[in-house]
Amino acid sequence: MPRAMLDYTKTILQKVSFDAKLFAKELKKAVSRLLPSEIEELKIWLQYYIVDKPELQPSLLLLKA
Repeated sequence: MPRAMLDYTKTILQKVSFDAKLFAKELKKAVSRLLPSEIEELKIWLQYYIVDKPELQPSLLLLKA
């Protein structure tokens, strides 16, 4: 059950990836709700997911803060 929130977050981020501002907003919400270990896993997933999406690259900065 603990992975449910992380999986849900990934699904939402994939669905809103067409809009960089909306993506950043959802990512901020996810960071506030996920556990530290889940945030680390999300970082890894996000690095692979946005490789071919340069408009989403700035969102990585939200995870470093």
